[in-house]
Amino acid sequence: MAQQLRTPAAEEALLRGHAAGDKDDAVAGESKDAKRARAGLCGVLRERKVVELARAKRRLVEVPYTATLAHTANALLAARVSAVAVAAPPGHWIGAGGSMILESDPATGAVRKHYIGMVNMLDILAHIAEAGDDNDAAADAAPSEAVDLDRRMAVPVSSVIGHSLEGLTLWTLHPNTSVLDCMETFSKGVHRALVPLESAAENVVAAELVEAAPGYRMVTQMDVARFLRARAAELGDAILSRSVRGVGVGGAVLAVASGTKVIEAVRAMRAASLAAVPVVDAAPADDADARRILLQLQDGRGKRVVETFSATDLRDCPVAELQAWLGVAVAEFKKKVAMYRAGVLAADADEDEERRREMVTCSPESTLGEAIEKAVAHHVHRLWVVDEEGLLAGVVSLTDVLRVVREAAIGEDRELHDILS
Repeated sequence: MAQQLRTPAAEEALLRGHAAGDKDDAVAGESKDAKRARAGLCGVLRERKVVELARAKRRLVEVPYTATLAHTANALLAARVSAVAVAAPPGHWIGAGGSMILESDPATGAVRKHYIGMVNMLDILAHIAEAGDDNDAAADAAPSEAVDLDRRMAVPVSSVIGHSLEGLTLWTLHPNTSVLDCMETFSKGVHRALVPLESAAENVVAAELVEAAPGYRMVTQMDVARFLRARAAELGDAILSRSVRGVGVGGAVLAVASGTKVIEAVRAMRAASLAAVPVVDAAPADDADARRILLQLQDGRGKRVVETFSATDLRDCPVAELQAWLGVAVAEFKKKVAMYRAGVLAADADEDEERRREMVTCSPESTLGEAIEKAVAHHVHRLWVVDEEGLLAGVVSLTDVLRVVREAAIGEDRELHDILS
């Protein structure tokens, strides 16, 4: 018979019984370890497994290692995903990196393919931006014209793996990994991991690199955030009602100015390993300050946030327009992408999709529960913390939220352990 979580009232009664010296088990035959594992938030997160999150996901989107960057960019846009896995024949390695994530034929056990990394649109545009680094004078004069886009987009996707550490270092989680242990991985800054499920692919002789791999699903930080939101009643208010003030307020928040050109923003984001930055109004003091503001990331605290510039915006830029749009200001680029979404993507767009594109902020007094709700509703991984005047005060990421919730759950579990022991 499946075990059920105790209600808060039953749990409180059990704790009172222990405090009074009542040594009888509330559930016959249940060990103290089992009680502790099932008590409180930590018990909920331990009982639920990653496979529950993975089963709801669609098949893994991938491209072959020989695909061009243009093909990969189109795949990202068509599939509406933030990153794609890169697959290669068995035994294919890249540099000193690579992964040991293999997919085998379910009938014969023979290895069919080998995943060697992940690539997102920021990786692709960082590769394009490198061309400008070789000719700074030309890039300063006309960034979009300084790049031979056709040549840069014709290289194989395997050549850009490793532009970001996460792209080269693939993570996997066993299907029976608890959500609590999954949160430990994601709280260290890992945004996504592959979860192997039983393959339903047909038996093939050669390595199949075109269709998506049915043997794996991609689980992300956002999936865990959705899990927390859906089970807020089970998790309780003790943790989710905590303020984000101690989580996302205090440190520097790297931002770009609204007049920064897209190609310069991409270079700066790549150097700082950031997938999203706030766009702020920045008034330069002089010409030298203006150049610094437009070419570098800056601490945006105390400045007004006008929008967000992210890898998702870059993904939604059609490849045919890249040459013309790389040299425009970030604010203008955002408008062009919005117009493209409203036009070409109108048939597939819905109100939820448009709502997700809005800039999402919270106040220092917002709760963790409210932060999770906003992040999931708008499908964003970062919330800009603004004060009463709308000035930037900090940032709360899903990495921060998952870390704090996990640490609080473990702390609560230790307290229950002391009471029950």
